[in-house]
Amino acid sequence: MPRTTRITVMLLFAAWVVDYIDRTVINFALPSIGKDLGLDHTQQGLLISVFFLAYAIVQVPGGLLADRYGALKVGTIGLIAWSVFTGLTAVAWSFAVLLAIRFLFGLVQGVFPAAAMKALAERSVPEQRTTATGWTNSSNAVGILAAAVISGILLPTVGWRIMFALISVLGMAVIIAWRRWMPEPLPQDATQENEELSAAERRAVLFSPALLGYAAIFFGYDVLVWGVTAWTPTFLQEERGVSMTLVAVAAVPSTLAAGAGVVLGARFSDRLGGRPRVIVVPAMAFTAAMLFVLPRTEPFPLFVVVGTVMSLAAGLAFMPAFSVPLRALRSAYMGAASGVIIFGGQVAGVLSPLLFGVVTDHVSYTTAFEIMAIGPLLSIVAASLVPQTADEFRAKVARRASAVEPTKESLP
Repeated sequence: MPRTTRITVMLLFAAWVVDYIDRTVINFALPSIGKDLGLDHTQQGLLISVFFLAYAIVQVPGGLLADRYGALKVGTIGLIAWSVFTGLTAVAWSFAVLLAIRFLFGLVQGVFPAAAMKALAERSVPEQRTTATGWTNSSNAVGILAAAVISGILLPTVGWRIMFALISVLGMAVIIAWRRWMPEPLPQDATQENEELSAAERRAVLFSPALLGYAAIFFGYDVLVWGVTAWTPTFLQEERGVSMTLVAVAAVPSTLAAGAGVVLGARFSDRLGGRPRVIVVPAMAFTAAMLFVLPRTEPFPLFVVVGTVMSLAAGLAFMPAFSVPLRALRSAYMGAASGVIIFGGQVAGVLSPLLFGVVTDHVSYTTAFEIMAIGPLLSIVAASLVPQTADEFRAKVARRASAVEPTKESLP
């Protein structure tokens, strides 16, 4: 990859790590928060879901803002604002206040993903975008792992309030690094990608069945990820009597495996020229089967092994949800188009933690894990139906564009 791409990957990697620390430490703090504020499982699930509701609402608007005002400007504003709301979490004194803070936190953090993907698209060539984005998004697993370690250290020692106050300062370090080292876009993007796009062209791309199909793949993937990630620490504490410190240690292999899966899935996608069906179908079929095995695995070490293998398989399906659009679309569309796909995943983040909590309250943890298999099955169906290559994707979008605006020849 060009040096510009490599530096951008490293800087965005750091930002994503902070993003995931700030948003996921609450998964480990839920038992403590629930005890302090007197919350049941449904209310705890709602704290997770309301974040994703707000996060989902701003995905496409955030992408449009990044396309119009610049990816780095929008991303920086989002990073500053979400760091503030991470700190404010520490002073929440009731369920209603914490719910409001989580909603506002989701709104301001939600502008970041599409801006980050656009910033990387401007600094990479199409043939390498999926691999570059895969390396960037492997940070998700590192962020979750860091959240587990931070929670394992701080929750038993200083409590959840001080923990949120301390981690709120991490975003400032990333902003300083961005301002000092973020490179300019590659020359071809600077000269070729800035032409005006009509509203009809944008609608043709953003509402095309081809792009929405990739959003459906990501929706199914995140049903699994956010449901299981949000509730596994609480499940291990309540059902297996595992301490939070041991839960944090046990998270290491599964999160590293998830990160490796993301990188491998991205690399395979670029080698295959897209073709998400080849990767998503076997990976998600295996993952769905493991959801019936995991909650029935009694020995804790074996639970960790099963969870690690499942995380590796699931991670393979992350980047195929973006692979073909990243190769097919100009970076002028990338902010909003990425927002559409990410929106699909965040809708899952709204639904799956809440559904998991409700099923746990009314049936059992085992059934809640099994319900999450709906997500992988949806990903399999969507991956089988979407265009499998950049040429197929462009052809479908072009047909839609010509139908919307037949007098103007337009390709994405």
